[in-house]
Amino acid sequence: MKLNYRIVIFAATIVFGIFFSIPSLLQTEKGAKITLGLDLQGGLHMLLGVKTEEAVKSRLKSIASGIKHYTDKNDILIDGLSPKAESVMFSILDVDDTKLIDVMLKEIEGIKVDVSAEDYKISLTPESVISTKKQSVDQAIETIRNRLDQFGLAEPTVARQGEEKILVELPGIKTQEEEQRARDLISRAAKLEMMALDEDRKMRVYQMTESEAASYGDVILPDAAQEGVKHLIKEIPILDGGMLTDASVGFDQSNRPQINFSLNAEGAQIFGDFTGRNVGNHLAIVLDGEVYSAPVINERIGGGSGQISGNYTLQEAQDLAIALRSGALLAPIYMMEKRSVGPSLGADSIRASLIALLGGFLLVVIFMVVYYRSAGVIANIALIANLFIILAVMALFGATLTLPGMAGIVLTVGMAVDANVIISERIRELLYQGVSIHKAIEQGYENAVRAILDANVTTLIAAVVLYAYGTGAIKGFAITISIGILASMITAILGTHGIYTMLESRISKSHDKAFWFGIKADR
Repeated sequence: MKLNYRIVIFAATIVFGIFFSIPSLLQTEKGAKITLGLDLQGGLHMLLGVKTEEAVKSRLKSIASGIKHYTDKNDILIDGLSPKAESVMFSILDVDDTKLIDVMLKEIEGIKVDVSAEDYKISLTPESVISTKKQSVDQAIETIRNRLDQFGLAEPTVARQGEEKILVELPGIKTQEEEQRARDLISRAAKLEMMALDEDRKMRVYQMTESEAASYGDVILPDAAQEGVKHLIKEIPILDGGMLTDASVGFDQSNRPQINFSLNAEGAQIFGDFTGRNVGNHLAIVLDGEVYSAPVINERIGGGSGQISGNYTLQEAQDLAIALRSGALLAPIYMMEKRSVGPSLGADSIRASLIALLGGFLLVVIFMVVYYRSAGVIANIALIANLFIILAVMALFGATLTLPGMAGIVLTVGMAVDANVIISERIRELLYQGVSIHKAIEQGYENAVRAILDANVTTLIAAVVLYAYGTGAIKGFAITISIGILASMITAILGTHGIYTMLESRISKSHDKAFWFGIKADR
């Protein structure tokens, strides 16, 4: 026997596979482990609806905010700027500024502008309304997925159902506290806004009705920390969370958690311009319709950063930072359906899948030994190594194993042994022709590799497409298939070739083709 580079690589992959599979197989406390999907370990299933009409209102409010910043910056006098349910209306006080307003409005896509004398009415085009509603659902899916990824859940399923529904499946959610925390994180709008207090009327807030406040272009918002405290706020925000670039947990001078946030260049410019013009006035930091702080502006604030203080626990601050980083929801979401999936279903599924996997594996192993004799034993060694490598790679990447994923492993067993069957048959064909053992092995692999590569690459392309366009369980199936294909290339082609090379002299000396390859010695 002689060592060769193929057998060294094969041995290293076996050690790698066994070492990193142990934590998953033995469920040890330390080490990376494979997590089980919703269908195997239970969890939370939710169907969410998106209030897409609110996204349209939010878009109009954002347009109004842009108009206000532009007119303030260019000293254009307007009156009655107010976002309504379907339009934004305002009047221009100096007709000489009309051209500037028109130039600015032309840069806004998807709007319809109606002008009557000095009065402007801005609404979204029908195409823009449809696009905004669709975008709100797409953005909600992406935002929820980002939040759950940062929350630490393993491969949650977040997918569109119909036009305005979102399916969310969270494996591993077992306690009521975990469920409530996940639901809060998903549903939180995380809409951050910088808004100005109505300095002239703020003292009358407790005597003012909502309709009276609206007549002045104001809204009445509650204080987040003090129950019963209200603030009279200018309805049109100075800027919103769309200009947020980062949010992280920090601590104030009293060592209480707070949220530190940063704005992009545009947001920093707007923030700096506003604070420079409003020294001595109050700036309200509003999050999801509640005023978290309303400090006095002592000087122009540059740099585009700030803090949100509140009576948070550390976990609440961390969850809020996650929600802010992942982006505000363009439209509110609401629960349409919720159910908990018990782990008993998972236990039955695991048991059935293991029976299928072990049964199929044992039948393949027995067939290979009976039909190919020693060559079958070599193929089985590669097959076992292939399984260990799949488990190890999935554990290292923290992959989630679902029922389709287990089906993928069963299918991979068949594909891996198929490669060994092709190799063994090519070698046997050459031995039937009377060529030497060395030549049969080398040419057998050379002839077999082309067919194996063609089949595996084709399957790998299909798996990549499934992963790119599939969701949840389909991705799990694609992952296991992809890992299995790559592992079989190492074990079936490189590994078994190394074993044959190492044993070549012994095979040649024995002249026992029946023992080594399952064919008659006289053939």
